[in-house]
Amino acid sequence: MSDADRLVVTQMLLQVPMPVFCCDLSPHLPALQLAREAIDELRAIDPSPIASNVRSTYVSPWDSHARTPKFQPLCDLILAIGRYVSQTFLSSNLAAINLDLFVKDCWGMVYETSDHTIRHNHYPAELSCAIYLEADPDCAPICFDNGFQIQPTRNLLVMFPGVLNHEVPATQGRRVVVSMNLFKCAKLPAPGA
Repeated sequence: MSDADRLVVTQMLLQVPMPVFCCDLSPHLPALQLAREAIDELRAIDPSPIASNVRSTYVSPWDSHARTPKFQPLCDLILAIGRYVSQTFLSSNLAAINLDLFVKDCWGMVYETSDHTIRHNHYPAELSCAIYLEADPDCAPICFDNGFQIQPTRNLLVMFPGVLNHEVPATQGRRVVVSMNLFKCAKLPAPGA
């Protein structure tokens, strides 16, 4: 029996504000288009969606960014936005404390009529995000706890703390999404520094 097994842990739920960050990525169409191509290419290689809480027509592997370089421009953009959000809104200049962010998980999803996602969170990720590459006007929103929801639009980034619960109700319209989980890591000194 471990020390943790001998402890009694209780949970207290607090009603505290949690930030959600949105950004129009339309100025970065080449990165978005490459990511869209990557989803189709991965689906052509293996059309079976991976098993997860996402109940959609297609879900690519969690490490899709390691399977094709076409996700790299979008990953780089999201990392830059994550650093900006950390410093501007979360009062944390990561570089000043010798930390950085990296993309641990990156996957694409294609939702068609009746597809949905079960309520979940992305703990232990620092930041998680959804990037909407396609979003029909009648597609389902992303729904967070306490009834807060965001209606997807094409090229919209929604970034949020990894501990924030969210779900997607059954959709009527098509939505194609790239999701990522960002983690903190120690920033290594430059060679020769």
